[in-house]
This record gives sequence, structure tokens and C-alpha cells, in this order.
Amino acid sequence: MAASPDPAGTDAIAALAQSVITGERRALARAITLVESTRTDDRTRAERLIEALLPSTGGSIRLGISGAPGVGKSSFIEAFGLYLVRQGLKVAVLAVDPSSEISRGSILGDKTRMPELSRNPSAFIRPSPTSGALGGVARRTREAVHVVEAAGFDVVMVETVGVGQSETDVADLTDMFLLLLAPGGGDELQGLKKGIVELAHALIVNKADGDLKAAAERAAADYKGALGILGSQGDGRWRPEVLLCSAREEAGLAEIWQMIGRYRKTIGPAQLALRRADQAKRWMWREVEDGLLAAFKTDPAVNHRIAALEAEVARGTMSPAAAAGELLGIFRGGGKSQR
Repeated sequence: MAASPDPAGTDAIAALAQSVITGERRALARAITLVESTRTDDRTRAERLIEALLPSTGGSIRLGISGAPGVGKSSFIEAFGLYLVRQGLKVAVLAVDPSSEISRGSILGDKTRMPELSRNPSAFIRPSPTSGALGGVARRTREAVHVVEAAGFDVVMVETVGVGQSETDVADLTDMFLLLLAPGGGDELQGLKKGIVELAHALIVNKADGDLKAAAERAAADYKGALGILGSQGDGRWRPEVLLCSAREEAGLAEIWQMIGRYRKTIGPAQLALRRADQAKRWMWREVEDGLLAAFKTDPAVNHRIAALEAEVARGTMSPAAAAGELLGIFRGGGKSQR
């Protein structure tokens, strides 16, 4: 008897999941490509893949790393990643790059900015374009975290595109959020977004070497004073710390790793599990929101009225709120316009 067809690709997805779990690099790259795809058929396959991988996830330390452009995020991540590899750990870096508005692809390319780490067999670097997504991380970074966890990586570092008003999503998909800062203090401290600082579990002043070492030490003192006003995190158990490091001289990396260990010990496994559970629930509702928005934009009756309503709003003959209300009414009414 001939084998029954597998139109949904279930067998292929199961095989891909198994290859990821056994640590096959090509399978790992294919899996992340699949979860990043925006094609409708790929989304269905990606969801099946994540479900197959979920039992093998959850064992890594998830670190979010953000900082203003020029602060040395890539240099820090490479130096810290190499330090962790020397400790016998496997490190994955999910580096989120700004997207070209033309090609929607990555502009920077982190493998060229982390050459030594990218060549290390115990490390895996994956740059992903934001493709217009807000929050400092790519739309499917959450799924990518699960993929590399299933592949057996001990530490997953998620690098964001930089510090901005909406760059807080990285704190909502990692266990610990590290904010990188350059020597400066004073004006730089005033310019930081308060919300970003409040989310950070640690502030790390990079470039604490050479002529900048004294400035870095002063900046660290300023930041410690500022953090004293903000209070603690992690159910009141963790008070954010300020550390100095030099990615160039590979100084302060052991202290940062020890601090990460203190954080995990302080909040404990129960609080960490609760944090991840809350993140999973927020992830579910984000998917609901994205799905509803996609359905709204592709609704034929809604599309039929959009151009006319936009024209009325542009002429000032209709308020944006009224136009939005009519479109939502059409959508809720199953395609029936009231005009």
C-alpha cells in the first residue's frame, strides 16, 4: 500500500525538530528561517515546529542586552560570549538589526561585527531584521529563543537595535535585562529613558579602559545614585547593580557573570518560572492582537471603504475617530457598511 500523503508537512516538521534538538547547525538555521517567515503556510508549519520543540526548551539563561548606538554592544557581546565559551558553555546570540525600508533585510550584519565569536563552534549568531517591528526586537525573536534553547544552548543573548521609547520588548522575553552605557554620566544620565532604566536588572558601563576609565568610574557612581531612587525589582528581591567593564581589554566579564548568578539565586526558580509564565501569556495576547489586525486589514469590505474614509479624514470632513469607528463597525458586522 502506498504511503498516505502528508500535505501539512507533519513528518518533515517532526524531522526538522529532531535535527534541531540533536544540534544540527543547518537544521537550526532552517528552523529560524521558518519561524521568521511571514507566509501563511509557513506560519502554520512554524507553529507546529515550536510545539514540537517546547518540551526541550526552558533550560537556558535568557539575557536581553540593549544600549544606545556606539556604546559597544557587539564588542561586549563578543567578549562576553567568548568568556562564557571558555567556561564550557554554549552561547547563542540573536542580534536584531535595523531593517532596510527597501529590502526589509538586515542593514548591519552582526557576524561581521563579531568575527571571532561567529567562528567558535560553541557559539551561534543569528542576525534578524526588525522588518518594521517596534520594541527593539524582531517579530519572531520569541520563537527563535525557543529554537536555540531546544538546540542545547546554555546562554541566549538577545541584542536589540538600541535604546528608544518603545524598546522594552526585550525585557519581556528574557530572564534578565542588561543595559549597556558608555562613560559619560551627567548629561547621558539625564537623557536616558526612565522606563528603560526601570526595566534594567543591571547597568553596565562599558569602555572602562585607557583615558575613559576615570570617566567610566564617575559615570558608574552617578548611575548608582540614580538607581537608589528607583528601588528593587523581581518581586522586591533584587536591587539593580551597576558594574564596569571593558570589552576591549576583556575586563569585568567574570564579575558580570557572577552578578547574573546572584540575580538568579536571589529571585529563585519559582519567581523565574512565574516571570516566564507571565511572558508566555503576554505573548499569546500579542499573537491575538496581531492576528486580529491582519484579519482587519485583509477584510474585503473594510478595504472597500478605506480609501474613501481616508479621503474624508484628509479633507477634514470626518474625524479620524469616526472613520475608525465605521471601519470597525464594518468589520464586526461581517462586511456590511452603514453607508
